[in-house]
Amino acid sequence: MAQQLVKKDDDRDDEAEYSPFMGIEKGAVLQEARVFNDPQLDARRCSQVITKLLYLLNQGETFTKTEATEVFFAVTKLFQSKDMGLRRMVYLMIKEISPSADEVIIVTSSLMKDMNSKIDMYRANAIRVLCRITDGTLLAQIERYLKQAIVDKNPVVASAALVSGIHLLQTNPEIVKRWSNEVQEAVQSRAALVQFHALGLLHQIRQNDRLAVSKLVTSLTRGTVRSPLAQCLLIRYTSQVIRESGNNTQPGDRPFYDYLESCLRHKSEMVIFEAARAITELNGVTTRELTPAITVLQLFLSSSKPVLRFAAVRTLNKVAMTHPTSVTNCNIDMESLISDQNRSIATLAITTLLKTGNESSVDRLMKQITNFMSDIADEFKIVVVEAIRSLCQKFPLKYRSLMNFLSNILREEGGFEYKKAIVDSIVILIREIPDAKETGLLHLCEFIEDCEFTYLSTQILHFLGIEGPKTSDPSRYIRFVYNRVHLENATVRAGAVSTLAKFGAAVDELKPRVFVLLRRCLFDSDDEVRDRATLYLNTLGGDGSVVETDKAVKDFLFGTFDIPLVNLETSLKNYVPSEEAFDIDSVPKEVKSQPLAEKKAPGKKPTGLGAPPSGPPSTADSYQRVLSSIPEFANFGNLFKSSEPVELTEAETEYAVNVVKHIFDRHVVFQYNCTNTIPEQLLENVIVIVDNSEADEFSEVFSRPLKSLPYDSPGQIFVAFEKPEGVPTLGKFSNVLKFIVREVDPATGEADDDGVEDEYQLEDLDIVSADYTLKVGVSNFRNAWESIGPDYEREDEYGLGPRESLAEAVNTVINLLGLQPCEGTEVVPPNSRSHTCLLSGVFIGNIKVLVRLSFGLDGPKDVAMKLTVRSEDETVSDAIHEIVASG
Repeated sequence: MAQQLVKKDDDRDDEAEYSPFMGIEKGAVLQEARVFNDPQLDARRCSQVITKLLYLLNQGETFTKTEATEVFFAVTKLFQSKDMGLRRMVYLMIKEISPSADEVIIVTSSLMKDMNSKIDMYRANAIRVLCRITDGTLLAQIERYLKQAIVDKNPVVASAALVSGIHLLQTNPEIVKRWSNEVQEAVQSRAALVQFHALGLLHQIRQNDRLAVSKLVTSLTRGTVRSPLAQCLLIRYTSQVIRESGNNTQPGDRPFYDYLESCLRHKSEMVIFEAARAITELNGVTTRELTPAITVLQLFLSSSKPVLRFAAVRTLNKVAMTHPTSVTNCNIDMESLISDQNRSIATLAITTLLKTGNESSVDRLMKQITNFMSDIADEFKIVVVEAIRSLCQKFPLKYRSLMNFLSNILREEGGFEYKKAIVDSIVILIREIPDAKETGLLHLCEFIEDCEFTYLSTQILHFLGIEGPKTSDPSRYIRFVYNRVHLENATVRAGAVSTLAKFGAAVDELKPRVFVLLRRCLFDSDDEVRDRATLYLNTLGGDGSVVETDKAVKDFLFGTFDIPLVNLETSLKNYVPSEEAFDIDSVPKEVKSQPLAEKKAPGKKPTGLGAPPSGPPSTADSYQRVLSSIPEFANFGNLFKSSEPVELTEAETEYAVNVVKHIFDRHVVFQYNCTNTIPEQLLENVIVIVDNSEADEFSEVFSRPLKSLPYDSPGQIFVAFEKPEGVPTLGKFSNVLKFIVREVDPATGEADDDGVEDEYQLEDLDIVSADYTLKVGVSNFRNAWESIGPDYEREDEYGLGPRESLAEAVNTVINLLGLQPCEGTEVVPPNSRSHTCLLSGVFIGNIKVLVRLSFGLDGPKDVAMKLTVRSEDETVSDAIHEIVASG
């Protein structure tokens, strides 16, 4: 194997292209730059030296002020040469050096002379360089020439002026905005690039005026744009207008949709694709609107051009996340792409098929993927693994074949990230599908027998310690854990000792055997392993006989650390220089809210081994700790549910506020997360005044204001309301942010003594029915349905009125109830006139509830629904019916 790897490296070295710039040094090149001063200039030699200087600059080489000045002055002497190729290199060099203001004047006259030259190449490049190096004062002097250049007959000159305008708009917008008439004229140009650049500049000039952008799109969608590049830009601007007007129009009555659809019949492939992608990305796009775009993308799947196949399958992959049934018609074409030579295309085809496939096609797909996996790189394998995990969550009954597939590829060769993705997927499936627990744990046990990654071994051992004791036969895992004590490094051995202790604490029958194994660990060569074994032997207590473990011991071994590590770290840093004893009770337990900018930043939530144990959403525990640390909320009981943050302000406003709704049995707590985005202001005595006049059944019982809110330092305000116990009480709340503003000196950071009272109107907040239900899935709906029994079953029929489609009616009811769809029944097959959807969850009061929805079309668009509810409490069954009846 080593010989093969060496051979591959040798081949790669032989095939590597020779670089003419290899090994060049700045000092040597600066010496060569003296040729710029020769009386008889060698144009070819000068061009080569400039090329080397440009290479050094682009590789990140820094020139000192003196070196840059010397090179600049030397380059300016080359204007005397008439060689056109050298002149172009001179332009590039001046742009890259970016001379200072006092040096620019040296070259300005030469550039202005070139800008009025009869040679178009000189004119175009001189415009680009001048606009790059000049300031606003000189720009005003040459503005007249730039306006003329925009409407010049030569497209190269016109494009140069327009592109320069795009760059200047960032620094001198007031000057560029005066060019609107000339730019509008350039939009009508017959030259493709001129029209493209002119449209881009015109949109940037008007981008802050929605009405002006809308008028621009309206005028240009009538067919005056000929350039395919400009047409693509116009499609993007049209999509922007549609998005901004989407709140005021129905999905089936969008402005400009007909224009996007007409672009699907354009002769240019790039325009067709841009229009198809724009349609698929429309907010709330319907199946009818998607159909023509999907048809075009399906044709691209069989194109001879790899870039078109890739673009089409990537777009369909995104559509499959929200409209899987719309993409099913392309499945046959995508199956042929699994063997595509381009592995990126093949991977996207596989993952799309996994999203759109039905339960009956899972086994066939698995066979195709098995042959495919060995031919792709790890980064593509990770994408496939994540898609398989999603498929298993969609079809829980197929967990055996999918889990076997994951365990097989886990034994194959692969890097750390790939193995971690597989292990994370198995862990998630164990947590979400109870029937898969024992099979999954055995697969993980077999993996750590040959695992080469210490991190994965320790994480799996920790997971085994939590989940293993809960299985029907915990003793079967002891052998795998104890093997790690003999065969692994010290880190893994220490993790294995902790896992053994957890088995001994949780399963009393295993305690004697665990004691024997822990005593053997007392003679380990590593301090950490011996210390842990000693600690756990003393903690578990007794002589290892079969006795029940104390609750305090279980809390120590399995309990969560209720102090945020960030707070602990800060307290320890403060403790080091002090002489007082450290008191862990003095560490604040309140979690500092995350800055809004970080919340909005894209990123994946921790999953798999890095995620917290299964149960309610992972943030619920942290929210519970925050709320219980506030004395006024301590007697509210257990937190039932915390909502996702609801934005109460628009983006880019002075103050960013979102709210999290915490639902208790008899109370609702609003947690307002506030961020001050103005550096020159300090807010004090910040409070939210909540008006519950449209929520009569709620009464305010407590409000906790925020003493101070400095710039970019998030803070939290809490307002608590009492409500009827165990009842899904609804209401609307209006919110006003009140505070005292104190101006802050940017230089010193000190705030003024005097402050001014001010207030800021926030968006209204609704408590809806879905706030009182938790999404909790079941692996086998039929078994769960029969186990609850028909004692508290309630059934009724409802008319949902006219709907755009059956799928829209299904989504509306799912969102209204806030329950978890089971077995992929939230997906409605195309052209169906009836559909059954299964939902499960927990109602407030921790009462399990199952729902069976039967939909049918009653007439052209009217939808009828039969709702059947089973729960452990008849009042909950009645409450679900009331939610639907009133919703």
